[in-house]
Amino acid sequence: MVSHSQASIWTCGLALKENIVFDAISRTEASINMMRSEFNRNENLEILKWLTPIEYGPQHSDYLKRREPGTGKWLLDSVEYQTWLDSSKQTLFCPGIPGSGKTILAAIVVDDLITRSRNDPTIGVAYIYCNFRQKDDQKIENLLASLLKQLARSRSFPGSVKDLYDRHKEMQTKPSIDEISKALQSVSAMYSKVFIVIDALDECQASNGCLSKLLSHIFSLQANTVINFFATSRPIPDIDGEFKKCLRREILAINEDVRRYLDGHMSDLPRFVFKRPDIQEEIKTEITRAVEGMYELCLR
Repeated sequence: MVSHSQASIWTCGLALKENIVFDAISRTEASINMMRSEFNRNENLEILKWLTPIEYGPQHSDYLKRREPGTGKWLLDSVEYQTWLDSSKQTLFCPGIPGSGKTILAAIVVDDLITRSRNDPTIGVAYIYCNFRQKDDQKIENLLASLLKQLARSRSFPGSVKDLYDRHKEMQTKPSIDEISKALQSVSAMYSKVFIVIDALDECQASNGCLSKLLSHIFSLQANTVINFFATSRPIPDIDGEFKKCLRREILAINEDVRRYLDGHMSDLPRFVFKRPDIQEEIKTEITRAVEGMYELCLR
């Protein structure tokens, strides 16, 4: 006959074994969940790379490094930019002559949007820096895929992008422009608001219809989702015509920005200039005047 003390020991031992088993199961489940999470993360990265290997992040970082502190504030504080920020389905077009700083200002806008949306996962930001030297990468399917890629990785992975990948994986095929566009619309609809920034539309290929197709897809996307579109370009009539009814703010080489830039580069001049504030001021005045003259000449 089992004594009361023996029964207690047996019960405690059983409870201890159950706890050990329970802990082992919990650890196993945690390990499985961790492995599953890592697998999903790797698969998601593979899908994003499959969409397009092109990344604009390094370019964006490089452009921001070239910015002198405080420059571009005139654009961020402008009525047009603030109206665009607070509106829905709005487009802001910013033309400017060569050398007016369009790309740096586009980078400043992207940085401002990313900063504003950092703590709000319901807001999406995607951007493209067009460059005529990269025309092989700037095909319409790559441009749309890049926008899709950026918006897809900014939140929980969208099922529409996974489905797109699964449809093409076995046959090793790539999605059509129409498929990418539909997926882009589906992903954009997951956000409360999406900002798309495209710099230097004039450097996007026009000969193969890439530019007109890109604008057509973005305006169609804007009509069906909550897209706000920001674009820069040289003042070219054919491109200007696409933005007649949009908000507009011309990009100028503002004197204050020019002087800030020159202040930041005085160290590049010969050492004796540091001892002559009058020469420094004369240099800044003459260069600022030359920039103004260049702008006036381009307007003639």
